[in-house]
Amino acid sequence: MMSSPRTPVPAPGGSTDDLASFSVLVRDFNAVRQTSIALCDPLEPEDFVVQSMPDASPVKWHLAHTTWFFEEFILSAFVPGYRVYHPQFSYLFNSYYNAVGQRLSRSQRGLITRPTVQEVFDYRMAVDQRMNEFLGGAEPDLIQRMVSLLTLGLNHEQQHQELLLTDVKHALWHNPLHPVFKHRNAEPVESALPMRWLAYPEGVRWVGFEGEGFAYDNEGPRHREFVDGFRIASRPVTNGEYLEFIEDGGYSRPDAWLSDGWSTVQSQGWDAPLYWERQGDQWWTFSLAGMQPVNLAEPVCHVSYYEADAFARWSGARLPTEAEWETAADVSITGNFLESSRYHPTPAVAGTDIEPLQIFGDVWEWTASAYLPYPGFQPASGAVGEYNGKFMCNQHVLRGGSCASPRGHLRPTYRNFFYADARWQFSGIRLAQSL
Repeated sequence: MMSSPRTPVPAPGGSTDDLASFSVLVRDFNAVRQTSIALCDPLEPEDFVVQSMPDASPVKWHLAHTTWFFEEFILSAFVPGYRVYHPQFSYLFNSYYNAVGQRLSRSQRGLITRPTVQEVFDYRMAVDQRMNEFLGGAEPDLIQRMVSLLTLGLNHEQQHQELLLTDVKHALWHNPLHPVFKHRNAEPVESALPMRWLAYPEGVRWVGFEGEGFAYDNEGPRHREFVDGFRIASRPVTNGEYLEFIEDGGYSRPDAWLSDGWSTVQSQGWDAPLYWERQGDQWWTFSLAGMQPVNLAEPVCHVSYYEADAFARWSGARLPTEAEWETAADVSITGNFLESSRYHPTPAVAGTDIEPLQIFGDVWEWTASAYLPYPGFQPASGAVGEYNGKFMCNQHVLRGGSCASPRGHLRPTYRNFFYADARWQFSGIRLAQSL
């Protein structure tokens, strides 16, 4: 594979309306593009083409799709007479933009043996070269017109960096050899920090993004919500706490589950989080460092909304709403992100003055809120308007980012969303209670 820097970089920063920051944006373009390549360094060619389930995509597809995004929405739109790299790549690597044209079914992405892995790398290099040539000579009026699309493209690629890791993990787990993606030194198993409750009074809260920098359209408009008094846990639920739920028959007692959740447990045969496996009298879990004993102090990970909700009911609590979570997330964004190259949650650490602990990074935290538009939301016109708005149905919101999320990609207002039975993302649980 191509050589590249191994240190992931932050997302683009600064005001996208400031022409003086454009050179920084161009620098960030190259850094983000190289980070995607760096994440692939541990992989062999065979690893690039596997699609382990319809919800996942092959690594090769991620690399090509993010390249197609820049070619479709920047080069083809702004470079006079631009000729696409390959006339059929739009069909192969378009994800869900109906306005752009026909596309291959998502479930068939693993059947794309051609172009080869090397040809996809060549495609990336060619588009990156054309992008740098174009950006280096762009006129100020053109910069103003395309800078928001370029910034969207960089954040879009950072989303796919996280998806690449979660999809690789799912694919390697299906291999009976349980291959190691990246070795991680063994860590001592310590006791988890006690869970405490942090109280917040009732009041009218501002929810949603407003200010400088980038945000997705689904993070606005900023609006007011009345929030009743609530308590939120000082840290995420740990493996040890979730194991108590398992040992108390959590997966065999329907009283804790939503109806759809109970049906899913029965039909899928769930008895533990995804990647957990009982060996003798000990639980093990598959990680990107291979099979590891379950560390009871780490945040529980790879649980669905159904499991998060059932655990909360069993424990006498509930999941926080989006507005409650955002209220509690008024702290600095520090934690365990993609940049740490650990790609696995860490136990909460004592001695920090940032509370609630681990609200950013480590695991995405399910909320009780359905993924719906904020009051006054209007999707953007054109194909990019399909980015978020059309998915606002039958999904739930997660907040905070994970150990596979780029640090600079996250904000307190960031809204991730998945179906209630999804488990292959780094998703976990933070409890809440009403006052």
